[in-house]
Parts: sequence; C-alpha cells; structure tokens
Amino acid sequence: MATYAEPHCYDLCAEHAERLTAPRGWEVVRLPTDGASPSTDDLEALANAVREAARPAPAGTEPVGQAVEVGRRGHLRVLRSAQPQRDR
Repeated sequence: MATYAEPHCYDLCAEHAERLTAPRGWEVVRLPTDGASPSTDDLEALANAVREAARPAPAGTEPVGQAVEVGRRGHLRVLRSAQPQRDR
C-alpha cells in the first residue's frame, strides 16, 4: 500500500493490477514490488487501530476540533487533545 496519499495512484491486488487498462493516450506505470507480505506486527497494529476507531467515545470527553498534531507517519496523523485556554 502507498505510504502517502497520491490522488493519481491506486493500490490494487495482483489480479486486478494485471487486468488494469488505461484510456487511449494514457500510460499505466507499473512499479516493481518486492513481493513481501505485511508482517504480523503490521497487521495486528492495523487491526488494533480499526478496533479503537470503531469504539464509541464517551459523551463529552473530547471536544471536536480541539487537537494538536504531534506526529505523522505517511498519511496518518497522531493527534493529542489541545490544552484548554483559561482566561486569567
């Protein structure tokens, strides 16, 4: 899978990648693959992230839009709740 978002690239399985055709005048660029499968650690991390994202958040625990980006890996971002600003 791509490590960053690219609107003109598509990740396909081997069967569909072989059958892909492009409109006349276009060119399909096939990048070489190393044939490696994702490790069990990668798959477990993905499954855990999906499970956590599917869990409903308790009401009132996280204000919407009040987060600070603290890290980035590819197109995924790590967000932390922003500290509320207090009037002095």
